[in-house]
Amino acid sequence: MHRICSIVFAGFFLTYIPLSVLAQKADKISISGHVKEVDSGEALIGVNVWVKELKSGAVTNTYGFYSLTLTADQYTLVYSFIGYEDVIKVIDLQENKTLNVELTAKDLKLKEVVVEAEKKDKNVSSVGMSTVHLKMEAIKKMPVLLGEVDIIKAIQLLPGVQTVGEGTSGFFVRGGAVDQNLILLDESPVYNAAHLLGFFSVFNSDAIKDVQLYKGGIPAEYGGRLSSVLDIHMKEGNNKRFSVKGGIGTIASRLTIEAPLFKERASFMLSARRTYADMFLKLSSNEQVRNTILYFYDLNAKFNYRIGKKDRIFLSAYFGRDVFKYFQNDTQNSEINLNWGNATGTLRWNHVFNHRLFSNTILTYSDYDYSLGQTGDINAFTWYSNIKNLTAKINFTYYINPENTLKFGICSAYHRFLPGTASGTDEGGIFNEVTLPNNNALEHAVYLSHEWTVTPQLSILAGLRYSLFQNIGKGQVFTFDENYTVVDTLLYKKGEIFNQYAGLEPRLNIKYAFNNQQSVKLSYNRTRQYLQLASNTRLSSPLDIWFPASPNVKPQLADQIALGYFHNLQEDTYELSVEAYYKKMSNQIDFRDHATLLLNERLEGELRFGQAKSYGIEFLARKQKGRWTGLLSYTLSRTERAIPEINDGNPYPASYDKTHDIAITTAYQLNKRWAIAANWVYGTGAAVTMPVGRMEYWGVVTPVYSARNAERMPSYHRLDVSATLKARKKWWKRIDSEWIFSVYNAYARKNTFSIHFFQEYEFSKATYAEKLYLFSVVPSVTWNVGF
Repeated sequence: MHRICSIVFAGFFLTYIPLSVLAQKADKISISGHVKEVDSGEALIGVNVWVKELKSGAVTNTYGFYSLTLTADQYTLVYSFIGYEDVIKVIDLQENKTLNVELTAKDLKLKEVVVEAEKKDKNVSSVGMSTVHLKMEAIKKMPVLLGEVDIIKAIQLLPGVQTVGEGTSGFFVRGGAVDQNLILLDESPVYNAAHLLGFFSVFNSDAIKDVQLYKGGIPAEYGGRLSSVLDIHMKEGNNKRFSVKGGIGTIASRLTIEAPLFKERASFMLSARRTYADMFLKLSSNEQVRNTILYFYDLNAKFNYRIGKKDRIFLSAYFGRDVFKYFQNDTQNSEINLNWGNATGTLRWNHVFNHRLFSNTILTYSDYDYSLGQTGDINAFTWYSNIKNLTAKINFTYYINPENTLKFGICSAYHRFLPGTASGTDEGGIFNEVTLPNNNALEHAVYLSHEWTVTPQLSILAGLRYSLFQNIGKGQVFTFDENYTVVDTLLYKKGEIFNQYAGLEPRLNIKYAFNNQQSVKLSYNRTRQYLQLASNTRLSSPLDIWFPASPNVKPQLADQIALGYFHNLQEDTYELSVEAYYKKMSNQIDFRDHATLLLNERLEGELRFGQAKSYGIEFLARKQKGRWTGLLSYTLSRTERAIPEINDGNPYPASYDKTHDIAITTAYQLNKRWAIAANWVYGTGAAVTMPVGRMEYWGVVTPVYSARNAERMPSYHRLDVSATLKARKKWWKRIDSEWIFSVYNAYARKNTFSIHFFQEYEFSKATYAEKLYLFSVVPSVTWNVGF
């Protein structure tokens, strides 16, 4: 523990104290402030603050804060954000100054429809690449399954982001596995983002403010996962007026309340969602189906309070759970039940030390658990698993001048794993109690990054992250021989650090702009991952188990390099980009054939380790302004694994490898009331292992399987369409309402979910296959209202 404290405090003093002194003693003058939306008081992220005389500027951060350090003079500042009226301020800067600005949304004419709000040429001018910033206004325009707007389904339309098909909210980024994505909700990690076994995500669109996805060039402040970061922020709450928003859909209803408190110094947001799928089951003629309980709910809450001009606190929380109960007989005395859920909490303190130094202190909590059970007979049992995380971190941003910005910080996290405990619940039952040993771990990091505008054409973002992972007792570690047989068991007392891993994670982004419309970018990042998911299927499941690195499991490591060309046309109306990437991954985990993962205290003996690589090219074209908007993405990629004990050591495709992935989404504003939209997606079938022959011995037919993942499922493609009708404002002009009519899978494509093989014994003993598909045409209607 002394060593941990030394690292943490050394990182703090080496970064904070020198820069704090510089911030106080620098000769230049600074102007800083916050940019908000005039109607709601919400902080605006990514507003461009442009100094007209210098032809340079700054961009607001996640909390709407900006800072510029200039020499004493008169300047013209232009605050611009797509979808909002520009604000121009002429200032005489002779001393440090605070200037807060509020932007007003444009009174959009029919020809000025905008689907995103960010700097107009951000994809060309910013130094970052492989990054997509989505606003909820854009996501809500897309056709959706059963009327439920879904963030995860929206990002699956982006190049480099893939899914394995129907019925999953998991996603795979540039050859990374589903557990290699860091999903953050207000800085707190979310371990399972799925509702209803993957058909919907846990993110209620009415409670979400914006979404940022990093596929590469990941900033140094993020760590812990190999492939991507999905950073999601909840709304802060309207601090100007009381507002209510809600919706009634085919499968769920939502209600969101926002209001100011204490004369605009504070505000809150409260949002709830619940499905009622089990209400439709009551219509079944089958008694057991009528008695089945099936639903999920979400609750999002957020409160913020401005203590003074320099301090603001935020408190946010999320609670969500899925519940399934199936009664096995009409008397309802025997049931199968399954439930799982997430709980997260975040406490943040923003502090402005001075006009150049900004800090964000964060404490987060995350808890994911699931339980499975059966009651009513000798098979009665209950099974429970849980993972918890407690994280503390402090991030600093130091605005040296318009050409140089430093970010630095420290982070420390505690992980607690309860892999599983199961026991019989009937006195005469057949099950004994099984409890897997708990695991505990600490994870720490310190980072520093520097964004430097070398010339108007050349910008560099360089960062370095150092991470340290420690296994701590009370713990139990098995020692395996070369045949994965346990030869020894080591026990460690509570609080004892018995294993650790550490390493550097360099990050680099370089941008060269030919002009305001064209640029090329290069990025490199190294990432380390110390937590992983035990799952040997291509679909994520609520019963999958998280487990840490250990003496037997080395941390996963990835190196990715990417090169991109970005081009905007017709005053940034059209965006075109192409990115090529290569990713090499070490210490990758797969499972031996016929592995036992559930309630297996020797799980590490089922693991096999090796290398993986992924490479590809991504094309993106999108139009963001005008009556017609849309996006076209195409990914050509390959992901392979090579593990000595699997597939005779020969490379094989990952189960989520998809050679071709295409997505087209478009929206058209017919008039002031009617809008239509459509999505079309296509993807190569997932890689699977299938029987390719059979062997008969003494009348018993045994299938002969292909090499690992050598076969392919049929290709996946689907068309979704929707129409939105805005209601006329009659009796109260403040009320806005709309009807959304959508059709999922409009041409009734029977996309393959799984293929099962059966043996015909009665006549020919032939082997035949049966395909399972989940959806044909699925229509839905949703009514949204707000005031």
